[in-house]
Amino acid sequence: MSLPPERASRKSTQLLNFAARLVALLCVYLFFAVLTPGNKGFTSDANTQLMLQDIAVVAMCAIGMTMVIIAGGIDLSAGSTIALAMITTAWVLNLGPKGDEWVRNSPVLIPLVAVAAAVGVSCLLGLLNGLLVTSLRMVPFIVTLGTMQMARGLAKLVANEQNIYPPSDVVGELWIARLLDPARTVFTFPFLPTAVWLVILCAISATLFLRYTRLGRHIFAVGSNEKTAILCGVPVFRTKLAVYLISGLFSGLAGIIFFARLGGIGQPTEAIGYELFVIAAVVIGGASLLGGRGTVLGTMIGALIITILRNGGVKMGWPQYTQEIVMGAVIVIAVAIDNLRHRRRT
Repeated sequence: MSLPPERASRKSTQLLNFAARLVALLCVYLFFAVLTPGNKGFTSDANTQLMLQDIAVVAMCAIGMTMVIIAGGIDLSAGSTIALAMITTAWVLNLGPKGDEWVRNSPVLIPLVAVAAAVGVSCLLGLLNGLLVTSLRMVPFIVTLGTMQMARGLAKLVANEQNIYPPSDVVGELWIARLLDPARTVFTFPFLPTAVWLVILCAISATLFLRYTRLGRHIFAVGSNEKTAILCGVPVFRTKLAVYLISGLFSGLAGIIFFARLGGIGQPTEAIGYELFVIAAVVIGGASLLGGRGTVLGTMIGALIITILRNGGVKMGWPQYTQEIVMGAVIVIAVAIDNLRHRRRT
C-alpha cells in the first residue's frame, strides 16, 4: 500500500534532512581528524574518551530541551540546573556527621539518595519554570533567564561559593563517580562508559515517548499551533508543565554525569553557557525554535557535532575567542536554515 503523495513527500524530505546532518557530522569529524593526526591527536583513544564525557552531558540535557523546543518553549536555565544538581549530589555525599563513615557504611544507598536529591531539586526547578510560564502566562525566555540566575545563585549558596569535596578516598570508588569510566561499564563492550549507555537508553525511550504516547502527540500539537490545540481539546496547561518538568529531570541527570566527569567534585561555577550548547544541539538536529518540529535522534547528531567542534577547536589550538566565534556562527547558520525552511513551508 503506497503512501499518499503529501506524506510520501514529507517522508522523503525528512530522510534527506537526516542524511544531510549525517554528512555534516562526518565532514566535521574528518576535518579535525585529518588536521590533527597522531597518537595524541583528535582521533586518539584518550581524546575520544574525553569527547564521550562531554557528549554524555550535552546529549542528556538536550533530550529534555528537545521536548521544550518542540512545544514552542525555551529553557535557558539548563546550564545552571546542571550545576545545581552537581552541587546537590556533592552536598548529600558530604553530609555525614562523621566524615566518610556516612558513605563508607552505605556505598550504594547514599549515592542513590544523592541522585534522588539532585533529580528532585532539578525537577522542582523545571516545575517552577512550567508554573510561571503557564499560570502567569510569562514569556519562557524571560522566565528561564530569571530562574537561570536563581539556580546559579542557589548552587553558590549551598556550596558557600566554594567547591565541595566529598571524602575523596571513598567517593572516588563509588559507582556514581565511575559513570564515565569505560572499565566500569556493565556491558561487554568496554569502550563506552555506563553514562553513555544511559544516554542511549534515555534517547530511545524519549523517541518512543514522543512518537507513541498521547502526551508526546500533545507536545507536537502545542508547538505547531497552540490555539488550534486548545480547540482540539489538548490540555495545553498540563502539556507545557510536563515538558518543563521533563527538561528539569534530564538537566538533573546531566548534572549527575557532570559530577562523575569531575571525579566526584561539586563546582558551583561549572556548566556556564551549557544551555547555549544544548539549544544549539537541538536546533542543529532539526528542531524548530518556532515549535512543532524536532526529533531526539537529530538532537543526538547535533550534540555530536557541537562536541566535536568544541573539542576539535581545542586540539587545533584555536584561541578561546575563535572557538566562540565558530560556535556562534554555527548557531546562527542553523537558525537561519530553520527560518528558510519555515518560510518555504508557509
